[in-house]
Amino acid sequence: MTTMPLRRRLLAEFVGTALLVTVVVGSGIAAAQLSPNDIGLQLLENSTATVLGLAVLILMFGPVSGAHFNPVVSAADWLLGRRTGTGMTVTDLGSYAVAQISGAIVGAILANVMFDLSAFQIASKDRVTTGHLVGEVVATAGLVALIFTLARTSRAGLSAASVGAYIGAAYWFTSSTSFANPAVTIGRIFSDTFAGIAPGSAPGFIGAQLIGGLIGLALIVSLYPDAAATADDVVVPHHPDHATPN
Repeated sequence: MTTMPLRRRLLAEFVGTALLVTVVVGSGIAAAQLSPNDIGLQLLENSTATVLGLAVLILMFGPVSGAHFNPVVSAADWLLGRRTGTGMTVTDLGSYAVAQISGAIVGAILANVMFDLSAFQIASKDRVTTGHLVGEVVATAGLVALIFTLARTSRAGLSAASVGAYIGAAYWFTSSTSFANPAVTIGRIFSDTFAGIAPGSAPGFIGAQLIGGLIGLALIVSLYPDAAATADDVVVPHHPDHATPN
């Protein structure tokens, strides 16, 4: 298990998740302003910025915290590694989730402010349909399976490009545009813009994401029964030898 101080990991998760939501929400606002009459082009602009931003953030914060930015990923890390002691502790899991959700809310507010909108907003865009919920299950299952496969096969160094590419593709092949992240879902409640989601839609999305995470983890355990040994390498290995000295 990493000995990186928890406070440093939490700072990385807070800032990283905040910037991720700023990228998602901010690029959605910009897309709506630049291409007001073309929803397809708006989505292309939004997804392109998200792919690039996510890859950069994984590279930036991965060596410190693993660059989870996602409570489902953190929970899967804990579930997979708890029998071998290679993953997160319960304290880590709870602390990561708080940092991620708090960061996501701050990120949405920051995006609003950057585009001269009201800082505090509540989204009004209802998104829940059966198709959207199925899309979130699929998107999250695929994301978890990808991340843990890369860790198990010693290819975690490819996570920035691979995870970014997967999320970019999932924007288009899922009806929900692949939130795949409870923290990001909660953050997007606080911007009534292109990327927003109404509070009433969020619980359904989060439930679908949790189910998808379990499915993705079950697939990994079936394909790689010894995957728990590499739980601490998710998303990016964050051992002391990858980090700067205290």
